[in-house]
Amino acid sequence: METPPPMESNALVSIEMQPEYLDTQITDVDVQPTKRRKKKSIVWEYFTIENVGQGVRRACCKQCKQSFAYSTGSKVAGTSHLKRHIAKGGCAVMLRNSDPVTPKTAPVNGAVKRRYKSFNPAASYSMFDPDACRREMARMIILHDYPLHMVEHAGFNAFVHNLQPSFNMVNFNTLQGDCIATYLREKQTVHKLIEQMPGRICLALDLWNSHHTTGYVFVTGQFIDSDWKIHKKLLNVVMEPYPESDSAFSHAVSACLSDWNLEGRLFSITINQPISEIGLNSLRNLLSEKNPSILNGQLLLTNCFARSLTGIAQVALKSAQGTVNKIRDCVKYVKTSELIEEKFLALKQQLQVLSTKTLVIDDQTRWNTTYEMLLAASELKEVFSCLDTLDPDYTEAPSVEEWKVLENVCTHLKLLFNTASLLTSSTVPTANTFFHEAWKLQLELTRASASEDKEISTLTKLMLESFDKYWKNSCLTLAIAVVMDPRFKMKLVDFSFTKIYGDEAATYIKIVDEGVHELFLEYVALPLPLTPAVVEQVNGGPGESRQEDGGHGSGGLGNGLGLTDFDVYIMESTSQQSKSELDQYLEESLLPRIHEFDVMGWWKLNKVKYPTLSKMAHDILTVPVSTVSPGSVFDTGMNEMDHYRASLRPDTVEALFCAKDWLQFEPTESMDSLVKIEFPI
Repeated sequence: METPPPMESNALVSIEMQPEYLDTQITDVDVQPTKRRKKKSIVWEYFTIENVGQGVRRACCKQCKQSFAYSTGSKVAGTSHLKRHIAKGGCAVMLRNSDPVTPKTAPVNGAVKRRYKSFNPAASYSMFDPDACRREMARMIILHDYPLHMVEHAGFNAFVHNLQPSFNMVNFNTLQGDCIATYLREKQTVHKLIEQMPGRICLALDLWNSHHTTGYVFVTGQFIDSDWKIHKKLLNVVMEPYPESDSAFSHAVSACLSDWNLEGRLFSITINQPISEIGLNSLRNLLSEKNPSILNGQLLLTNCFARSLTGIAQVALKSAQGTVNKIRDCVKYVKTSELIEEKFLALKQQLQVLSTKTLVIDDQTRWNTTYEMLLAASELKEVFSCLDTLDPDYTEAPSVEEWKVLENVCTHLKLLFNTASLLTSSTVPTANTFFHEAWKLQLELTRASASEDKEISTLTKLMLESFDKYWKNSCLTLAIAVVMDPRFKMKLVDFSFTKIYGDEAATYIKIVDEGVHELFLEYVALPLPLTPAVVEQVNGGPGESRQEDGGHGSGGLGNGLGLTDFDVYIMESTSQQSKSELDQYLEESLLPRIHEFDVMGWWKLNKVKYPTLSKMAHDILTVPVSTVSPGSVFDTGMNEMDHYRASLRPDTVEALFCAKDWLQFEPTESMDSLVKIEFPI
């Protein structure tokens, strides 16, 4: 009988996927039976087959002589485990002799044809680097907030040993040192960035509590780089033994300024809680050594915008606490039973309710989840009202009056929610953005508080009273920031204040106008410190010796030596011209209100035209309005250091938090895209 020709297999399929013929016993390792097809898998270049018993064969590694199961009777184990032995570093001899191995090929009609997927054990195996593993372990611990003591957990040790038996697991102290080393490496990068910033820095202080009654002040800096891109970096985490003391915040700021060499370059401070007058004065003294009372101290913002919005939201929810609790119970009733939820959804479809909202039980530590729960329930009120027809046990349906209260609460929470959502962006919005949000919120609450509807006026009066505290403290700084937006300037201040204050608007507009000019005069009289790059340039570059005043060097005058009086003369003679920059800017026409407009990009393009005013602009626009991280904007409570972190050394806590911030977030751009618009010079 003629034997059929063997089938041509796919080039990417190994031979072990083809059927093996095992009906003939093998009596000699080197002799293949006539009915058995030739083995073509590449692994047989590294293994031989040995008979070890009746119908039992094992594959023996030619390198290390270790044997593996291959076949028992008619059952064949395949070759995957043999490939792993060669390719994954299981063969000790192969590791020592890791020269590249070229797979064999067979000539076909005089040409070399590769029938199967190439297999190179040396190329598949990468050399084990224990130092790299330690660095990556430190990064993992930092980025994911894992406990440092995880390296002493038996389960983790067993897992790592199975991955790589050659890795010697480090202990807690070694890992702690690796994490601090990672922090120090990243700190060098951030330090270089800060050294080259052309302006001043703005700080935001967030106080965390702990169960030890100690506090931790998180000091975050906002600044622009030489390319006018905004950066937000966590600079320090300062442990304060007595967080309620008058000096807690000022001590943290002083520690930050000293650590990063920022003395004399601080522009504003934003904190997240009330502070005593003694504490305020200490912080004001750090703002400006020469004039701590500039802008009546309003470059010291004592109200965090996110915390203020949270406080107002809690006021609104508390005013309707009974209704909110009843709605929450209704949502729980539906969501905690699959059968009832199915009835609820069937009834929704039957009533043809078009809402796409999904019921979710809220997390009472985050007020946005409560708002979203109430909003969904409000849109599904028809279903709740009819649910008792399908479920007789449902007897707590809200009344018509309660649904009306709920709608009023949702309407005014929506204003807060939309504004707070801007703070959750991964980008860093400029301060002018929040003037728009703040004045609209102030106007809406003022109007609603005068409503003839008693329920609406009662609710919004409480909200307005809470928001007034933020508005009075931050209004001037936000207004000056929006004046630096060439689309609005003083015009938006005039318009918005007239809406809010009516006949008294002129008084408040004058305060803003005087504040803008007062701040500008400080920039005229007190030029910013030179960056190291500029100092080097003025001094003639590195390595060049400076000549004393009166020396006879060809570069004496060129290097600016002996010309201090001349610099004073230039400043005095041009001060009047510099002051006119602001008036010239304010008198020019407004730019078209393009939605995607990068105000920082505009000032970068026009810094030659407005050399002094542009410095003021990039500082005031960089002022942070919030002290909390994007993930904590909706939190209803103060942040608290967990028990484990609080048990670590303060320098370790600082290293873990700061390094995570630097590793996790790349330099961010302002919220809007760059639009290149430049006034003719």
